[in-house]
Amino acid sequence: MDLFHKKRTICIRGALCDLSEPRVMGILNFTPDSFYDGGRYRDKESILSHVGKMVDDGVHFIDVGAVSTRPGAATVTEIEEMRRLSEVLGVIRDKFPDVILSVDTWRSGVAYMVVREFGVDMINDISSGDMDKRMHEAIAELQVPYIAMHMQGTPATMQKDPRYGDVVNEIIGYFAVKLTKLRSLGVKDIIIDPGFGFGKTQEHNYILAGRLEEFGILDLPILVGFSRKSMIYKNLGVPPDKALAGTISLNAAALMKGADILRVHDVREAMDTIKVIKKLREFS
Repeated sequence: MDLFHKKRTICIRGALCDLSEPRVMGILNFTPDSFYDGGRYRDKESILSHVGKMVDDGVHFIDVGAVSTRPGAATVTEIEEMRRLSEVLGVIRDKFPDVILSVDTWRSGVAYMVVREFGVDMINDISSGDMDKRMHEAIAELQVPYIAMHMQGTPATMQKDPRYGDVVNEIIGYFAVKLTKLRSLGVKDIIIDPGFGFGKTQEHNYILAGRLEEFGILDLPILVGFSRKSMIYKNLGVPPDKALAGTISLNAAALMKGADILRVHDVREAMDTIKVIKKLREFS
């Protein structure tokens, strides 16, 4: 199978977005406590500077999060999440009206708000509807692409002794159930994310990465989010800000195994990785 020429499209703003070649999703965390970039982007100038750099570096989508989902993160109310997102999305839409925006939220109320008020283009749900049973119905009504991620437990419990029989087969089965429901509701554009670091041990994460091609059985775009996570920096014995090389290594491996979207903090390096892997595949 030629992983760079799969027929992959999602509908954004009434037009087809081609995923036949891998795409890059840049991360913008508007939170004080995210594991890597918490607190960096808290004012208009820093937000616009960061978004502008990602756009200049060639980013395809920008994923905005207003609630940290790292283990032990403080709880944020829905009202506060909406307030934070309103502030940052308004700034981005004023300056970059054409950028394709995703919002990282598990709340259906937030999904309705960001799509209807700010024209957000897709929703990235870490719980695939498990934390808000109304989310799937919301996506069906809003008709925006939906990133369904696997997580065992919740952010508060996910790293407390996660266990699986066969981690790959169990997560594929999990997605199969979710896809049946989503499709029955009329949701057409679905992207799956195995959820690296969410309810998985280091071993689970590397098994998933090593067998990523098996998710191709679901015949859907695959998003991977390795960027500077503990599966990299703990393995290397470095802090997150020294984990770029490890991130690039895993992104390259994922591309060779069928990843369609790289969710990253470092856009230029991800774009370069795609270019190099694309060239390599021309001769293999």
